[in-house]
Amino acid sequence: MPAWQGKSRGTTFGYRIFVSILKNFGVVPAYWLLRFVALYFWLFSYKSSRPLFHYFHDKMGYRKMKSLRMLYTNYYRFGQTLIDKVVVMAGIRNKFTYHFDGEENLHKIVALKKGGLLLSAHLGNWEIAGHLFDRLGTRINIVMYDGEQRQIKNYLEQITGKRKMKIIVIKDDISHIYAINDAFKNNELVCMHADRFVEGNKSIAANFLGEPARFPMGPFVLGATFKVPVSYVFAFKETNRHYHLYASEIKEYQAESKDKATQKILNDFVWQMEQKVKQYPEQWFNYYNFWQQS
Repeated sequence: MPAWQGKSRGTTFGYRIFVSILKNFGVVPAYWLLRFVALYFWLFSYKSSRPLFHYFHDKMGYRKMKSLRMLYTNYYRFGQTLIDKVVVMAGIRNKFTYHFDGEENLHKIVALKKGGLLLSAHLGNWEIAGHLFDRLGTRINIVMYDGEQRQIKNYLEQITGKRKMKIIVIKDDISHIYAINDAFKNNELVCMHADRFVEGNKSIAANFLGEPARFPMGPFVLGATFKVPVSYVFAFKETNRHYHLYASEIKEYQAESKDKATQKILNDFVWQMEQKVKQYPEQWFNYYNFWQQS
């Protein structure tokens, strides 16, 4: 069975180099240096490159040479999203522009005063839109694994300061469920990725890009249990300076039983994810064997 370890890669030293470049020279030199970092991973990171090549070659149907080019592009794009995230969170001057398809759907969720669940994936760079959420007039709660190495996390907190969004960390004692419940009661939005699970956690199967894959059960059970409106949200880097954000029309699953609602939310999420993967294939940042083993 495929398994993700719930941890990010990188070192504090590497982050310090890029932050120093960003503060003193801007994103263009950082992107230039990133090309060499991406080349290193393209050449030597066999463990993560193998499932990526399978994705491009077998799932997207690219020829071998194009799959190898897309593999490098994926590493480069991933590095860009990390750089851009630091730029925005740390308040470093930038010239990023945005186009937001479906912002009105998020305003509708807030107006319903029921709270809301925003489901995304490790596709693109949704966190880049965090500062745009101020326009919604409600708090955004990000549910995530506490996966960064401690020294990296401490360093990032030093340079980015206090986040406008509240982080709800997934814990073994399920205390995060109570925090999510409180957020919904306060008419707040809860955003979480729904495409990865840590080995040992409950999962649910769905057909994704023509082959069975397993998804974390938690996000879909949350929507079915609390019966809050749901929107599927993504943001993609289209040029060095421009992002395209998407928020789907809201859906409510209140009339369904818990099991049926869970399955419907899963099906809707997988459909949305497939459309975006096909539209932005180089921006699915998945570095392990995603599909179910036969």
